[in-house]
Amino acid sequence: MDIRSRRTRRRLTFASLLRTGLTTACLLAVYFAAPLNRAFTPMTAVALVAALAALGVLIVWQARAIVRSPSPPLRTVEALATCVPPFLLAFAACYCLMGHGAGRAFSEPLTHVDALYFTMTVFSSVGFGDIVPLSQAARALTMVQMIGDLVILGLVAKVLVEAMRRGVERQARGTDGNPRRSGHA
Repeated sequence: MDIRSRRTRRRLTFASLLRTGLTTACLLAVYFAAPLNRAFTPMTAVALVAALAALGVLIVWQARAIVRSPSPPLRTVEALATCVPPFLLAFAACYCLMGHGAGRAFSEPLTHVDALYFTMTVFSSVGFGDIVPLSQAARALTMVQMIGDLVILGLVAKVLVEAMRRGVERQARGTDGNPRRSGHA
């Protein structure tokens, strides 16, 4: 069966949307269920670094999956859609914890929703208004996220798009490495 058939494309698209939706829903459920009413500690910083390292491993795994995928463009979109939410939720969790610490880290106490809102505000670069970082630690963490945003938007997107290009080239060559012929056998 030709991968380009309408039925196969619909099935692949549905499976991709389902995986992406379930992954995001599970991550959001964990985030909102997490007891983030404690203070930000050095262990929180270690956990953030570990989460970002795990995200790096996920990105490498996703890039390899894109190259082997029967539909590299669709798999690339899925990879981006499953790599961004964990990145954002890791920072949202840190901001929520930081908002519960001693001292005033932000212009207002942060709930789960407030922390996620602030994270999305930083990620989308729309600027601050109602929630702003006040403490040095909150500002430093916000700057780390800003740099991470640029890395996610630039480098990670480039890596995944390059993987997609290689996957498309692999498909054009066929599994045996020879160029595919148009016509009938």
